Amino acid sequence: MSTTLPGSSTGFVDVQSPAASAPEVAPARPAAPARERLISLDVFRGLTIAGMLLVNDPGSWGAIYPPLEHAAWNGWTPTDLIFPFFLFIAGVTTHLSLTARRQRGDDEAAIRHQIIKRGLLIFLFGFLVNGFPFFTWGDVAGIAHPTFLQRIVDRLYHWRIMGVLQRIGLAYLCAALLSQGKTVKRQVTTIVVLLFGYWFAMTALPVPDSGAMGQIVLNDAPRTMAAWWDRLLLDWTRFGLGNHLWVNSLTWDPEGPFSTIPAIATAMLGNLAGQWIGLKRPIQERLNGMFAVGAIGMMVGLMWNWSFPINKSIWTSSYVVFTAGMACVAIAAIMWIVDVQKVKGWTKPFVIYGMNPMVAFVGSGVLARCIYSIFTLTYQGKKIPLQAGIYNVLFLSWLEPVNASLAFALTFVLFWFAILYVLYRKRIFFKV
Repeated sequence: MSTTLPGSSTGFVDVQSPAASAPEVAPARPAAPARERLISLDVFRGLTIAGMLLVNDPGSWGAIYPPLEHAAWNGWTPTDLIFPFFLFIAGVTTHLSLTARRQRGDDEAAIRHQIIKRGLLIFLFGFLVNGFPFFTWGDVAGIAHPTFLQRIVDRLYHWRIMGVLQRIGLAYLCAALLSQGKTVKRQVTTIVVLLFGYWFAMTALPVPDSGAMGQIVLNDAPRTMAAWWDRLLLDWTRFGLGNHLWVNSLTWDPEGPFSTIPAIATAMLGNLAGQWIGLKRPIQERLNGMFAVGAIGMMVGLMWNWSFPINKSIWTSSYVVFTAGMACVAIAAIMWIVDVQKVKGWTKPFVIYGMNPMVAFVGSGVLARCIYSIFTLTYQGKKIPLQAGIYNVLFLSWLEPVNASLAFALTFVLFWFAILYVLYRKRIFFKV
């Protein structure tokens, strides 16, 4: 496929060029405008992808440096910035990409069709990764010696519906459609309604199954309003069709449908940032605006945290505002270093990571499922996952556990860099 994953196009600023014409010939369409390529956006996206690979694939989940772990519940760590940063940059570059399409003459109906197609494809890829390898490879509850068909059926009963790519697909689709053809004022109003509406629902309304006020149970993951909606929409055991929630809880989902609502606002804030970046203004002026708005967003998010704690697992409104502010500052800093100061020697690896985000997402997810769960080997008389064998032999045998775990994660990151580098050299970019 040759279209782009949201977040895979860079920013451009137009420079008009005259159209050519000839006597007695219909005027030609204006030549495509020259475009200012902002390498910093590729770099930011690549840093996000590399960070995702690093934190998702440690040698041991029991031995991780604190900055590489998610916050237990409220609060944040650097790891908690990765997901919203990707959604934010998806919003930035989606606006710039769709603007370029309009300049090429695409009408709004065609653009809307492309938005819907991309969003659904991204959701589908995430859904398929969740189901891989499409049968239960371990024990099947209640069946001592299951047949292959029984393993397939059991997998269908426990196939998680939501996930990271699914949230990206839904947030991208809704944010792009809600922003299409709307004024900045209308977009800001929509964002405010999403964030304050979610805050009100999560804190001021009683949770239907318990009757407890949302604010009171906000620190009890299975009892929140978001968890109630997760169970209502994704736990189908009452119909005899299995539970399709996050396997680590089965009572709520960190990428559930209800908490995806404020994630739409994250992508829409990125879209607004893309509109600002794409203006025909001096780059220094654009940077100053990004730094200022980003600092204000971080401050507002930290203040909102007092009443609605910053929390990635339920994607609180304060988390949206804080991480969007942080993303603005981070992008502006990279733009200043790369596009203003022209310090580019360090950027190539991250550009390579950012050029094939779907390969990195899907490929790393499938590989992790294979080596962490499916493929096993015998080590010291015990059957263990292939990943554990590699970790024990190559890293834990001579390093302290946290360093061994980090070394394994870095090796995983470098392994995927090698794959993405080959694709980059061959000019192969898998896009949806």
